[in-house]
This record gives sequence, C-alpha cells and structure tokens, in this order.
Amino acid sequence: MPLSRRHLLLALAALGTAPLLTAKARAGTPPVYAEGGLAVDGTDVVAYFTEGRPVAGDPAFTHDWRGVTWRFASAANRDAFAAEPERYAPQYGGYCAWAVSEGYTASTVPEAWRIVEGKLSLNYPRRIQRRWERDIPGRIAAGDANWPAVLE
Repeated sequence: MPLSRRHLLLALAALGTAPLLTAKARAGTPPVYAEGGLAVDGTDVVAYFTEGRPVAGDPAFTHDWRGVTWRFASAANRDAFAAEPERYAPQYGGYCAWAVSEGYTASTVPEAWRIVEGKLSLNYPRRIQRRWERDIPGRIAAGDANWPAVLE
C-alpha cells in the first residue's frame, strides 16, 4: 500500500529528516495544501469560526477555489466561504504554520488548529502545534516573512 505524503513526512519526522525532504520537495509547491485535490482533508473551514471545532464537510456542499475543492457541512457555510474565501481559508495555504515559520512546507491535520486575530492556522501534528503556540506572535511574524517564498 503506497504511503501518502503525510504518512511519509510523519515517518521522516520521527527520523529527524522531514525538513530536509520538504525543503528539497517544495520546488513548484502548489499554493494550497490539498491531498487529492481536497483542501483541509475535507474539513469545513467556516465551522472553525462558527462552531469552534473542525467539522467534516459534506461532498454535497463544495466550492472550488485556488485550484482545489473545499467541502462544507452546509450550503450556508459554502456560501459564506464563496463570498469571502480569504476570511475563512487557513493561513499559508493550509500548510503547517510552524513549518512555514521555519522556512519550509509540511502537511497539516484538521485537529491541530487555532484562530489568532481572526485568522485560521493549521499545524501537523499537535506536538508541533504546541511548539508553535510557545511563541505565536514570533511564529506568525516568521511565517508571514517566509510566505509565499517557501512555495518556490
């Protein structure tokens, strides 16, 4: 059974080599992280703001934006996103906020999230999220300085 990028990165992270691989693999990285063309593993990004938790999106409620498909739990959430995608889309194209602050891209999981100053940030895994949370303002400043150059 082939490994997904996320599983490969997790295995490499355990070996301490994930930053090296992702730094080399990022040339031409898409602007939005999406496995199989699906953003945030199909999680409704509007629900982070309205329900305060990750909620699985329904394949019946989708919106295509920035070359990927976004799923939503309801038509109302889909419509809210379609009207203001920049308001709801995660920072750094949905890539791990900690990784971007370090100068590379990495996958994320919907469960490792935080809204700071009205912006959704994702991480992978929760262990990395705890590192990111030790200095959120500093990590955001570093991430903003590195984004979008980390995609090149």
